[in-house]
Amino acid sequence: MTDLNKVYLKEGKLRVERMGRGYAWFDAGTHDSLLQAGEFVRTIQQRQGFQVACPEEIAYLLGHIDADRLRELAEPLAKTAYGRYLLDVVLSDEPWKAGEIGGLLVA
Repeated sequence: MTDLNKVYLKEGKLRVERMGRGYAWFDAGTHDSLLQAGEFVRTIQQRQGFQVACPEEIAYLLGHIDADRLRELAEPLAKTAYGRYLLDVVLSDEPWKAGEIGGLLVA
């Protein structure tokens, strides 16, 4: 990743954005660092009760799909924890606002 950034910098094409709270960066270039990233995701999901990088949820919160479509995607998975999580998102009275979505970056 660093080498790629150096190429963009040399070509004058590097764009940097400061990320606020709710974002985490992991350099997963080694077995140990990849394991640490996975453990971090597991801890967040277990302790805070929400999925990290859940594409269906993100699409819903950003308005790319509506509640009916999210329900359609979740129902075939309803017997799994992931499917139940998606159904809970649909039923939630206070879904996150798009601006509150944090992120996890793994390289």
